[in-house]
Amino acid sequence: MNIISFVRDKLLLYLLHLCCMAALAVFLCATGYPADACLLILVCWLVVLGVWTGSEYWRRKQYFTRMEAVLAQVDQRFLLGELMPYSDRLEDRLYRELIRQSNRSVIEKIHAAETQKNDYRAYIESWVHEIKAPITSIALLCENHKNDITRSIVKENGKIENLVERTLYYARSDEVYKDYIIQETNLAEVAAEIVSRNKYYFIQNGVQVEIDCPKPVHTDRKWIAFILNQILQNSLKYRREENAQVRIYTQQHTKETCLVVEDNGIGIRQEELPRIFEKNFTGTNGRTCERSTGMGLYLCEKLCGKLGIEISADSEETVGTKIIMKFPVSTFLIRSN
Repeated sequence: MNIISFVRDKLLLYLLHLCCMAALAVFLCATGYPADACLLILVCWLVVLGVWTGSEYWRRKQYFTRMEAVLAQVDQRFLLGELMPYSDRLEDRLYRELIRQSNRSVIEKIHAAETQKNDYRAYIESWVHEIKAPITSIALLCENHKNDITRSIVKENGKIENLVERTLYYARSDEVYKDYIIQETNLAEVAAEIVSRNKYYFIQNGVQVEIDCPKPVHTDRKWIAFILNQILQNSLKYRREENAQVRIYTQQHTKETCLVVEDNGIGIRQEELPRIFEKNFTGTNGRTCERSTGMGLYLCEKLCGKLGIEISADSEETVGTKIIMKFPVSTFLIRSN
C-alpha cells in the first residue's frame, strides 16, 4: 500500500471535506467575517486533515506490514485468519471473523480431500499386494511347463507385473520419506537383479547388456531398483531392430557418482528432449513404436528428486540415448576416504 492508493481510497471523504469547507467559507463571508479569518480557518482545517491522513496512513501501513510478515512466515497460508494481528477498527475485526469462517470451510475441505486421498492410496496398495499373488502363481506355472505358449505368457505377465509395480510406486511417491533406508548400495548387484528380472525380454529381442558399476553409492536400494527398471523398460521399448545394446556403468567424480544407462536405440528428437520428464508426455516415439503412458520417466524424475538424485538425459535421434543419474557424495565420506 502506498500513499497514492490510500488517498484515492479516501477520495469521497476528501470531496466531502472540500464541500464542507466551501459551505463554511460561504457562510462566514455572508455573516461578515473578514477574509483573512476565513482563510486561516480553512488552512487550519487542511492542516488537521493532512495530519489525520498521515497518521491514518501510517497506522494502516503498519497493520498490513505486520499481516504480510505473518503471511510470509507460515507455510499454510489459509490459516491467515487465525494469525491476523489485532486491530481496534470494527471493520478489521469483521473481516477477520469472515476470513476465519472461510478458512474453517477450506480446512474442512482439505481434511476431507486428504482423507479420501489416503483411503484411495491404501486401497491401491492393498490391491497391488493382492494381485501380486496370482502374478507370481502364473510365473511359477509357466516356469514348470515351458513351451512357446508359456514363454509368451511369461512375457505378458512380466508387463503386468511392471505396470502393477509402477502403480504402487506412484501411489507412494508423495511419501517416499516413510519407506526408504539410505545405505551403501552396490549398483552392479541392483543392475544385475533388474536385468535378470527382464531376461526374457532381452533374450527375445536380442538385446546385449553390459554392466560396469564398480563404485557403490548411498541411496535406497528398493527405490533405485524401481527407477533403473523403468529406464531399462524404455531402452527395451525403443530399441533398434538389430544389434541392440544397453550399457550400465558408473563414472566417479569428486563430489558425485554418475550412473549412466546408455543404449543405441532409436533416440529422441532434440526438440522433445527437454520434455521427456513431463507427466503424460509420450513424444513421437511413444506414438509410433508402442503404447506409451508418459508416466515412466516422469515417475523416475519425481522419485529421484525425493532421494536427492539429479537425473538428466542426452540423446541423438537414430544414435541412442543416455540417462544420467548423479548421486551426491557426502563431504564426510570424502574426508573418510
